[in-house]
Amino acid sequence: MKGAVLGELAEQLVSAEFDLSARWDLVDGWFETWACRANLRADLRGHLLDLPRADADAMIRRSRETTTHFAWCLRDQPGEPFTFWLHEYKEQRDWRAGYADSVHNHRYHFCTTILRGGYLHERYTATLSPETELISSAELLAATPCPVGASGALLATDFHRIPRATDGTMTFLVKSREVTPWSLSYDPLTHESHRHVPVESRLSQLARRL
Repeated sequence: MKGAVLGELAEQLVSAEFDLSARWDLVDGWFETWACRANLRADLRGHLLDLPRADADAMIRRSRETTTHFAWCLRDQPGEPFTFWLHEYKEQRDWRAGYADSVHNHRYHFCTTILRGGYLHERYTATLSPETELISSAELLAATPCPVGASGALLATDFHRIPRATDGTMTFLVKSREVTPWSLSYDPLTHESHRHVPVESRLSQLARRL
């Protein structure tokens, strides 16, 4: 049935009797069970091939390119407290510094599973400057090679990075709606930190800056 692979997970999340953003640990358990299903990659491929032209065009408009990967938004329904994504990692030689390979957190919680390829995943503790609220230092906690089938979850307060990925790596993600207004990144080589504010939240400031 068209859309069944995503519809099953979406129905489970929609019918949850708790706030997803507050109990992401429960989402992680559901996601891990769903992600280990047989033929997940083939089912997602079928979903993409069966998309009507209008749905495919809408997906393209929701998606974006970063310096390290293409982020394809598979599902973003108004009123649902989550979105579904495919991340298609670029060849390592085409990466540009400052995104997945920086130490960073996110504005949302998420769960992910590796569909193809693999990457090295590093988790960090980050110290924030009380004056600037930017990252002043970061310490590596763990470095884990993640092959096909590996899955995991991160909260918006967690810091991590992906320093390298096998060419052709693809991942599926379910993300919560944003729980913080911005995210932070930190370059472990230059020790520079940046705050990242999404463009859509800046509209109210746009006219005032002209």
